[in-house]
Amino acid sequence: MKKIFVVSFISVGYFLNAQSLSNSPYAKYGIGDVKYDNTIETSSMGGISTAFISDFTSNFNFANPANNANFELTSIKLEATNENNYFKSNFNDMKSTKHSTYLSNISLAFPISSKVKMGLTYQPYSSKSYDILSPQKDADGNILYQNQFKGSGTLNTAAVAVSYKINQEFSVGARANLYFGDLYDLTEFSAKNSEYLTGYETKNRIRNFNFTLGTSYQKLNSRTDKKLTIGATATFGNTGNMTTEYTNSTYRYADAAGTKTDITPIDYQETKSKNLLPLQASVGVGYGSENHWFLSGQIDYKKGEDISYFGKSFSLQDTYRISAGGWYLPNYNNFRSYFSRVIYRYGAFYERGNLKLEGNSINKFGISAGVMLPFKNSSITRMSGLEIGVEIGKRGTLQNNLINQNFINLKVGFNFADKWFRKALYN
Repeated sequence: MKKIFVVSFISVGYFLNAQSLSNSPYAKYGIGDVKYDNTIETSSMGGISTAFISDFTSNFNFANPANNANFELTSIKLEATNENNYFKSNFNDMKSTKHSTYLSNISLAFPISSKVKMGLTYQPYSSKSYDILSPQKDADGNILYQNQFKGSGTLNTAAVAVSYKINQEFSVGARANLYFGDLYDLTEFSAKNSEYLTGYETKNRIRNFNFTLGTSYQKLNSRTDKKLTIGATATFGNTGNMTTEYTNSTYRYADAAGTKTDITPIDYQETKSKNLLPLQASVGVGYGSENHWFLSGQIDYKKGEDISYFGKSFSLQDTYRISAGGWYLPNYNNFRSYFSRVIYRYGAFYERGNLKLEGNSINKFGISAGVMLPFKNSSITRMSGLEIGVEIGKRGTLQNNLINQNFINLKVGFNFADKWFRKALYN
């Protein structure tokens, strides 16, 4: 059975690299819709993770690799996300919906010793998948000209994390992150009675590497079972590069399959940059009761950066996110009532986005909830089960003919946890 899980982990990773993700028209800018960290446990609690040390032995925290002092079992997680987006704009009274289901996370984690823990994870970091047609019509409803915007591609991340428990209160951790993928944007302009189109095409090939360092402090009052947790992370050290190719040309389509012919180049540029993933930092504080409940607040910050987009430099502003959330477990010892052993999660967040269009920041906020349904024979020391989470929220604005996006994201996954790789003392 364990061999089957390991083979599945590898094969599912190959599938994740090939899948196509749906997202917002705002993915047109930059590297697309950023989806990381996409784990059910984190997203169900509003995104809190920096000061979250699981009370249970089966959950590995990748967002802050220092927060794994209690992790003791080998854990495999497989998770999928169903995105449902509803768009509206005052421009031409536009309304649209978009749905997508994709594999959002696979991870393998295991203890090396009582103080050292290790984990590997593979997730989509961001994606582009949009096709928008914007026609300009005369008074009689005839099309004078139109612009079509297309985008595709996924930026994935593979990471390895290690945590070290210094003593009963302090821990540190590090995560190495590899980002890889290809992103594609195309804007086409076509006029009435013209066979030829003008195309503005951008191709980004990304191979990037950086580090996340984390630290955590947790003080447990053994008399009351109450505990205070403080955590912090910083991500820095960009290496590798993003190669951007920009092409401006005229052409026509030879067939319905989209074969271009009579291509006339107008402009071509190629640039390389290393500031794709700038400095990021996070600070969080949490308080709770051992094996019963937990509540945390968190602030995340990401420095803005300049990117090359359609042959020009495009600036993204500094981003911050405020999150609050936690979990509640009624009574893990009550084996007569199954729902007393279910972990209930809740959270909310507000994020000032990195985009600023027409003087408006494209912000995002939402609420979240989730449950961890333990397997029938699962105990507090081997908390394996079915994870379910939901996010409901809003992004964007209707001002200045921009797009308002409402979303409902459903997440489902499994956590298989057991004692592996340990030599038996008796046969």
